[in-house]
Amino acid sequence: MEHSGFLIEAVIYLSAAVIAVPLATRLGLGSVLGYLLAGVVIGPFGLSLVGDTSEEMHIAEFGVALMLFLIGLELQPRKLWQMRGAILGTGSAQLLATAAVIAALAILLFGQDWRSATAVGMILALSSTAIVLQSLSEKKLLRTEGGRGAFAVLLFQDIAVIPILALLPLLAVSGVATDHHGLSGWRYAMALVGIMAAFALGGRYLLGPVLRLIAGSQLREMFTAISLLIVVGSAAAMSWLDLSPALGTFLAGVTLAESEFRHELEADIEPFKGLLLGLFFIAVGANVNFLLMAAYPMLLLVLVVMLVAVKFAVLYSLARVTGMTRGEDWLFALALAQAGEFGFVLVSFAAQNNVIDSTSGNLLIAVIALSMAITPILLLIYEQAIQPRHQRPDGDKEPGDETPPQGDSPVIIIGYGRFGQIAGRLLNACGFNTTLLERNASQLDLVRRYGIKAYYGDASRSDLLRAAGAKNARLAILTLSDQAASLEIVAQLRRHFPHLTILARARNRMHQYALMEAGVQYIFRETVDSAIAIGEKALELLGLSKWQARRAARKFKQHDQQMLESLFPYWRDESRLPARTRVYREQLLQALREDRRDKDLHLDHYWDQSPPADKDAKPGT
Repeated sequence: MEHSGFLIEAVIYLSAAVIAVPLATRLGLGSVLGYLLAGVVIGPFGLSLVGDTSEEMHIAEFGVALMLFLIGLELQPRKLWQMRGAILGTGSAQLLATAAVIAALAILLFGQDWRSATAVGMILALSSTAIVLQSLSEKKLLRTEGGRGAFAVLLFQDIAVIPILALLPLLAVSGVATDHHGLSGWRYAMALVGIMAAFALGGRYLLGPVLRLIAGSQLREMFTAISLLIVVGSAAAMSWLDLSPALGTFLAGVTLAESEFRHELEADIEPFKGLLLGLFFIAVGANVNFLLMAAYPMLLLVLVVMLVAVKFAVLYSLARVTGMTRGEDWLFALALAQAGEFGFVLVSFAAQNNVIDSTSGNLLIAVIALSMAITPILLLIYEQAIQPRHQRPDGDKEPGDETPPQGDSPVIIIGYGRFGQIAGRLLNACGFNTTLLERNASQLDLVRRYGIKAYYGDASRSDLLRAAGAKNARLAILTLSDQAASLEIVAQLRRHFPHLTILARARNRMHQYALMEAGVQYIFRETVDSAIAIGEKALELLGLSKWQARRAARKFKQHDQQMLESLFPYWRDESRLPARTRVYREQLLQALREDRRDKDLHLDHYWDQSPPADKDAKPGT
C-alpha cells in the first residue's frame, strides 16, 4: 500500500508540473511561478491531493544541492578573479547592509533581542539562488548587466552561508547552544571550519585520480554513477555534521572546478538538477501555510512588504553607487528582493541552537516562502513595465550582446590528438582561447603531463556540448578520424547549435563526402597537405625549380578539389564513380603536362636564388 501511495503521489506531482508549467510559460509567467502554483493547488491548503510534504521537501532540497554543485563547478579561479569586484565588493556590501537594516528594524519595531535580531538579519539578507537564476535564464536576462550583478551577489551569498552557519551557534539566546557531537559554541564553529577545509583538500587531491580511473573504463553509466556518488556523498557528509547538504555539494563543485572532467560532470548532473528543482518549487508552493496566513494576515503582509522594500532599497542604492545602467539597476534590485531557500535551513538551525523561538521561526518560514513566491511576479512587472521604458532605440540588446561573454572560448576543439593539438596550438598562439574535449582518458592524461588543459567528455551528447559553452562559441573544430563518431557529433551540432561554423577533419574521400552530405562546409582531408608537400619537395630534388614545383603542387591541389566536388553526386554510385574518377585523373595529367610546356616558367628563376644581401643593412637587422 505504501508503495502504491508513493506511485500515486509521483503521478500527482508530475501531472501538476506537466499541466501548470507549460501553461504558465505560455502566459508569460515563467516556469518557476508555474511550479509554485502547481504546489499550491495540489497542497494541503488547495485540493489536498497530497498531505504532509515534509518528506518530499527533503528530497526536493537535493535539487538545490545539485544546483550549488553545478555553480561550484563554474567557480574557476580565472572567472572568480574577473568578478572579484562584484563578488567581494557588491556582494559583501549587500549582505552586511541588508542584515544590519533588518536587525535594527527587528529590535526597534518588534522588540527582538539583539542576538536573535542579528540572526534574523543574516537569514533574510540571503536571496533565492534557485528562483533568481532559473527566472533570469528563462527570460534571457542573465547576461545583462543587472543579471550579471545579481549572479555575483548570489555567488557571494552562497559562499557566506558557511560562516553564517558557524556564527549562529554563538548567538544562542540562552548562552548555550545545542551540542553537536559533543561540541558547542566556539569549539563547534572551529570544528566546522577545520572539517570543511579538510573536506575541500581531500576532494581536490583524491577525486582526480578516481575520476581518471572511471573514465578509463569507457562506461558512460559508471561516470554517471560516480557523478551522483560525489554529490550524494558530499551531501551526506555535511548532513552528518548537522549542516545543509547543499554546502557539501557546493564545496565538492568548487574542488572540481579546475578538473578536466568538469564538463562531463555538469552534463551528467544537469537532468537530475532540473527535475528536482522543479519538485523543490512545487514543495515550496505546497508548504505555504495558509492557516498561519489566516491567523496573522496583516502581520505577514507587513513583514513581506517590509522585507521586499528594505532589500530593494539597499540593492537599488548599491546599483546606483556602483554606476549600473538605468533600467538594469531595477532588474538587479527586483531580482534579489526576496529571501532564499537557505533560509529554511538556517531558520531550523537557528531554532535548534536556541537563537530564535519556534513562533518566530514559523513566521520567518512563511515570510521566506511568500517572498520567494512573488519573485516571478516582480520580474514580470520589470519585463512588462520597466524594461520597455529603458529600452534602447535599436532594441533591448546591450552593446556586445552577440559576442561570447568574457572568459568563454570562441572555439571548441573536439578530439585532442595530434591533429587537434596542432590546430589548438596555432589558435592559442594567436591569442584565441579554446575549449578542448577528448573522450580518450589515456590521451587526456598524456596531454595533461605537458600542461595542456583539456576536458573529458563524449561530444556526441548535446548536454555536454552545452556545458562546454557551445551556445556561446563561434567555431567547432572536429578532428576525429572515426567517421561514425564525427558524423554523429556533426548531427548534434547542426541540430542543437546551428549557429556554429564547423571545421572538420576527414580521414579519406568517402569520409569527406559523408561530411559534405551532413552539411559541413569546411572539410580538410588529413593527409592531403602533407602528401602534396612531400611531392613538391621530391619535384625539386628531381630537378624542377622551386617555382615549378610549387606551381605544380598548387595546380594539383586545385584540380583535386574540383574533382572531389564534381564527383560528390556519384559518391554512393559504385558503378559510375570509378569511371568518372579515371576521366578526371586523365584531365589532371593533361593539365600538368601543358603547364610544364609553358614558355614563361623560366621567368620565375629568382625562386631558386637566395635574396641579395642589403649592403646598407646594419648588423643584427
